[in-house]
Amino acid sequence: MTLRSCAAMMLMTWAAHAQTPVLVELFTSEGCSSCPPADALLEQLDRDQPVPGATIIVLSEHVDYWNHLGWSDPYSAATFSRRQETYGLRFSLPSVYTPQMVVDGRYEFTGGDAGLARISIRNATKDAKIPITLTASGGVIRAVIAAARKQSAELWIALADESDASQVTRGENSGRRLHHVAVVRSLTPLGAVDLSRDVVKEFKPGAPGQRVVAFIQAKNQGPVLGAALLR
Repeated sequence: MTLRSCAAMMLMTWAAHAQTPVLVELFTSEGCSSCPPADALLEQLDRDQPVPGATIIVLSEHVDYWNHLGWSDPYSAATFSRRQETYGLRFSLPSVYTPQMVVDGRYEFTGGDAGLARISIRNATKDAKIPITLTASGGVIRAVIAAARKQSAELWIALADESDASQVTRGENSGRRLHHVAVVRSLTPLGAVDLSRDVVKEFKPGAPGQRVVAFIQAKNQGPVLGAALLR
C-alpha cells in the first residue's frame, strides 16, 4: 500500500468516526492555591470525556514563575512559561495567570471553570481537523499526517507522565497532597510541515508509561489543526 492510499484510508476512517480530537492545555503550578481545582477538572475531562463528539486530549504544563514564592514545583519548566506568554500575547491579555486553560489554541479562560471548558470543547469540535496517526514500532514512534490543505504549520511532540503527585510542604498549598494528570515533561517542535502533502515524521519515545501527544498548530501558537494521543 502506498503512503497516499494509506492517507486516503485514514481520511475515510476519520470521517466514519464522529469523534473530533480537541487539545486542552492547562497552565498550572503547585505554588498556586487556585490551581488544585483546575488540576482536578483536567483529570475529570481526561477520565470521563464528557463532551459528545470530542476526544479530549489533555496536557498539564507547569509554569515556573511561582517557584520563588516558597515552593518549587518539581514539574515546572521555563518552556511552559514561555509558551503561556506567547498565548498571552495572542489573546491580548494584560498578563499571564494560573490556572489558565487553552482549548485548541482558540479559547482561553480560568482553568477551573468547568462550564466554559465544556462550551469551548464543544465549539472546538465544529472545526475540521487534520488526521494524525501515531504508531510505535522498534523503539521509534511514527507520526503520519494526511494531506489536507495548502498551509504551513508546526508539528509539536509532547511527552507526558500519565500521572504525578506531590506532598507540598511550603507555599500556598503547604500540607496538601496534589495530584496531576498528563504532566508534560518535554514539549518539542519538530519544525514546519507542508499540509498540502502527506507528512511522515519519526522520533524517539519517552520514558516507559509516558503518553505521546502529537499536534499540528498554526504558526505563532495559532489554532490547533489536528492532534493525536498514543499511550
